[in-house]
Amino acid sequence: MVLATVSVGVILATVDASIVNVALPTLVVDFGTSFAVIQWVSLGYLLTLASLTMAVGRLGDVVGKKRIYTTGFAAFTVASALAGSSPTVGYLIGFRIVQALGAVMILSLGVAILTESFPPTERGRALGWVGTAVSIGIVTGPVLGGLLIGSFGWRAIFFVNLPIGIAGTVMALRHVPPTDPSGDRRFDVPGALLLTVTLASLSLGLTVGQEVGYTSPTILAAFGIAGLGAIGFLAVERRVADPMVHLKLFSDPLLSASLVTGFLSFVALSGLFILLPFYLEGVLGFDVRVTGLLMGVAPLALGVVAPFAGAWSDRIGVRPLTLAGLGVMALAFLGLRTLDGTSSWWHFTLAALPYGVGIGLFQSPNNSAIMGSVPRADSGLAGGMLTLTRLLGQITGVALLGSLWATRVAAAAGPAVSAPQAPPDAQVAGLRDTLTVAEGLIIVAFVVGVWAYRRDRRPAR
Repeated sequence: MVLATVSVGVILATVDASIVNVALPTLVVDFGTSFAVIQWVSLGYLLTLASLTMAVGRLGDVVGKKRIYTTGFAAFTVASALAGSSPTVGYLIGFRIVQALGAVMILSLGVAILTESFPPTERGRALGWVGTAVSIGIVTGPVLGGLLIGSFGWRAIFFVNLPIGIAGTVMALRHVPPTDPSGDRRFDVPGALLLTVTLASLSLGLTVGQEVGYTSPTILAAFGIAGLGAIGFLAVERRVADPMVHLKLFSDPLLSASLVTGFLSFVALSGLFILLPFYLEGVLGFDVRVTGLLMGVAPLALGVVAPFAGAWSDRIGVRPLTLAGLGVMALAFLGLRTLDGTSSWWHFTLAALPYGVGIGLFQSPNNSAIMGSVPRADSGLAGGMLTLTRLLGQITGVALLGSLWATRVAAAAGPAVSAPQAPPDAQVAGLRDTLTVAEGLIIVAFVVGVWAYRRDRRPAR
């Protein structure tokens, strides 16, 4: 029942993150506003998640996880009702930020609650089923969003959260075991504020920089604030008696290796996930419904493989499976590079399947490695680090690989042509160049994984 409760939370937060993207064109028309304004419906949600996930994870260690987790379900449900009733776009953006506050509490602490509820011999299997919940959310969001908007209007995509949120709140109250706070720890307020400012500035610079340019004074100022905030955060953490993040945790090379490989894989995969719809619609000419189905191939493969990978990792260890997953992902990028302007739907399906299998083999064991590398008292912090790794990887991948794709398409078609409107040959050339860079990131992650595997096998002194 704990696993079911956490899975409901993951599905709820994942569906909501993807379902809103389908509604953005409708929201522009209904509110009579511009895309530059309406994109903050998504950006506000994403930036709030990235800024607060570490602080909430640590707060769960200090005051108890069940209280915050249940509050997150309730806050998300109330904010969904308010968002669906929004009279103006300003109210909608504000209520989306409140939704994100609830989602932070759900996502940051769900994995930590699972880690405390299952013994180490079953942790991988439990996290594998969470991987399936993620794939369900990714696949369901766009399809459900299109059906609801077409039948009932955009407000329905928020109201549909209400029964699920109420059920999740009741399940959390009944089935999540209460956890005592870790000793008499105090919450590191200065460290939390500095870390929040650092992550918010970094995320803002990476996302908005795509629109205004990374050399803009505003974006450079955001990166400068992020750098100063990071320096101040490290200085505070070295001095306080009960720090927000115990820096000694990163002296464990295996934890650091798992975080690095997770970040690199999400950079590569998230950038690619944004670009493939442009290829399917703009180059191959598929309509949005077929594109949605084809984009579901990889998440479905992930959902099937993840539980098995989690169970296998409990038996043979996490490193062999993470290496296998990274290897399959590298091969998948080679397969995706065979796509051209005349590829069929089955060619794309065969190329995308290994992509999902590789993620499924890698993600659950790597998450288990991260959660198993920290003391039980820091499980909330570890869950926050895991979530932050994914979020920053997604933000960085969309920003960097998206910019790279646009640059390479412009180099092939000419700078006067917008990348989505460029000739098919130019778009395919840009996609292949981007796939080459993404594959390089996976190879670097594989090398780090090999080092961690060899380090893991060293006999203890």
